[in-house]
Amino acid sequence: MTTAIAVEGLTKRFGDVLALDDLDLEIQEGEIFGFLGPNGAGKSTTIDVLLDFVRPTAGTATVLGMDAQRESRAVRRRVGVLPDAYHVYDRLTGRQHVQFAIDSKGIGDDAGALLERVGIEDAADRKAGGYSAGMRQRLVLAMSLVGDPDLLILDEPTSGLDPSGARDVRHIIREERDRGATVFFSSHVLSQVEAVCDRVGILHEGRLVALDSIEGLRESVAAEARLTVRVDDLTDRAVAAVEALEGVSSVVVEDRQLSITCDDGAKTDVIVALEANGASVRDFETAETSLEELFVQYTTEAEGEAAAAEAIAPVEEAAAGTEDAAGTDEEPSEGAPVTGVDR
Repeated sequence: MTTAIAVEGLTKRFGDVLALDDLDLEIQEGEIFGFLGPNGAGKSTTIDVLLDFVRPTAGTATVLGMDAQRESRAVRRRVGVLPDAYHVYDRLTGRQHVQFAIDSKGIGDDAGALLERVGIEDAADRKAGGYSAGMRQRLVLAMSLVGDPDLLILDEPTSGLDPSGARDVRHIIREERDRGATVFFSSHVLSQVEAVCDRVGILHEGRLVALDSIEGLRESVAAEARLTVRVDDLTDRAVAAVEALEGVSSVVVEDRQLSITCDDGAKTDVIVALEANGASVRDFETAETSLEELFVQYTTEAEGEAAAAEAIAPVEEAAAGTEDAAGTDEEPSEGAPVTGVDR
């Protein structure tokens, strides 16, 4: 499989701020990749490096086999970009915006067809200053689709859209993937990422703390499942039996319904325990850990590891200093005490 984006050792400093810290990442052609992280994690900086809007302090970035810095113009001809918080020109119509993008790439696309594809063909000849936030987002998406790009870089593509608009964007993303394009998709709306992405990467303080399919992330953290069971003849004995099961972490009872958080392997044991203790199971359903919950878990763990490293570092430095002092061949200064050393 061919690599669409590759970054190696990517580091970016803005003064004393370390935005990217030795980042390694590969994205394959034809995949929809979700790029996640809290504010300040380095997502936008990564995108800016890929588009040569900023230069890295160290490391390399390759886009579609081209060096992102040395061949930036060639990269942009093959990439469609929907930037976060893009400002349209109020006095230009939607059609003029898209035509500008067409002329910039020197191709023969139909502006009207692109506007129809994103659902704002009726407003094609209205000035964009009168567009709603969702219409502006659709307009910029149309501009990003000019020229059937090999790579789409979408930063918060569903921002300002209602549920119908978000669904339309997801549909377009899948269409682009199906024709062979790669989609690099950064968003805070984790449900949108979960709905379309083949793989996700979670960035935290400039470092990649997770990289896998969503199912792979669930498996790697042993994420718990949520089981909802509706029963008849529920007894205290049945509830206690479920609570006592290994792998069950919580049980909430409301009327004749139990909401149970448990390891994936304990779900069958829950049903068996209920029926063995007098409850009649009418129906049940399971829900897997959401991407939002996984995101919180990974970033929280990363913060904990960083805090532990900060706490350990002074101790290690002090220990190293003690070892250095103990191993020196220099004579102590006059009057300095010598403890535990035969001379």
